[in-house]
Amino acid sequence: MTTDAVGGVWQYALELAAALEAEVVLAVLGPAPDADQRAAAQAAGVRLVDTGLPLDWLSDSPAPVLAAGEAVARLARDMGADLVHLNAPALAVARYDMPVVAVNHGCLGTWWDAARGGAVDPALAWLPDLVGQGLRAADRVVAPTRAYAEAVARRYGLPVTPLAVHNGRTPMPLPDAQPFHGALTIGRLWDEAKDTATLDAAAALLDAPLVAIGATRAPHGATVAPAHLQATGPLPPEIIAHWLARRPVFVSAARFEPFGLAVLEAAQAGCPLVLSDIPTFRELWEGAARFVAPGDAQGFADAIAAALADPAPGEAARQRAALYTPAAMAARMAGIHRDALSTRTQAA
Repeated sequence: MTTDAVGGVWQYALELAAALEAEVVLAVLGPAPDADQRAAAQAAGVRLVDTGLPLDWLSDSPAPVLAAGEAVARLARDMGADLVHLNAPALAVARYDMPVVAVNHGCLGTWWDAARGGAVDPALAWLPDLVGQGLRAADRVVAPTRAYAEAVARRYGLPVTPLAVHNGRTPMPLPDAQPFHGALTIGRLWDEAKDTATLDAAAALLDAPLVAIGATRAPHGATVAPAHLQATGPLPPEIIAHWLARRPVFVSAARFEPFGLAVLEAAQAGCPLVLSDIPTFRELWEGAARFVAPGDAQGFADAIAAALADPAPGEAARQRAALYTPAAMAARMAGIHRDALSTRTQAA
């Protein structure tokens, strides 16, 4: 299984690898895992291979991505792998001697459709092209929600809609903490699809603080400077756990979200949810969250205020979150792995 150590795919891959009843090797692309990540992998009984290969979304042309795909294919052959689970679909364009399951956790093409619309910037168009080729080459394609699977199928003209496997997450241990009468958002604040501008405008309308945890500067240099949010910058997991333990209203104004692990973590902690009314969030949290039209700052402010006044605010979210477990994710994914293996064997 491929992963990177710089984003949410790391947590997904580690949870899935640990829950699958199979021997799993995690091939890490991009920056090497840090000491804490290596310790977590060891504790989970997962073997890491630090490949040093580049990540597709940090590359500036197709050549290094194509070379990385071939290197992963060689690694799989050398290790005698029965199946390759790729968390970067562009890598599937290489020649593999075993079945390939490609998971699209999010990609430039679908992000662009949601955030900007129209044709992708010509300087960047090579990456969606490679992703599309990889999705069509894979034996099975998976997405973390049905809503996102449909978006992927539309964007890349796939003949079959990807299979949906909801992400699972082990609840993080929470310390004892005093309640926080306010709201919280967590994510890449610089990402225009997260719509930090709407949350910043909503914060100006609130009589309670709205804290924003996450980077305000992108790896490629884009920045955001909120005027009304209480922006903390990135924080380590133990500090985030402390914030969630205080059970603030958790808010996401995202216009694009294939799944939303931060929302799941907040719901597991018992935080009430106020979410943008997009198909992904409706699929996952219908009946367990308040929904607001994307871009409606006043609507977000009103929904946050209503959640703060609710005497039992987060129980519905907590109950729904109990469905999204690593065991459930692994059971569904194992069935897809078996099906891919069986189909490839029959074809041979």
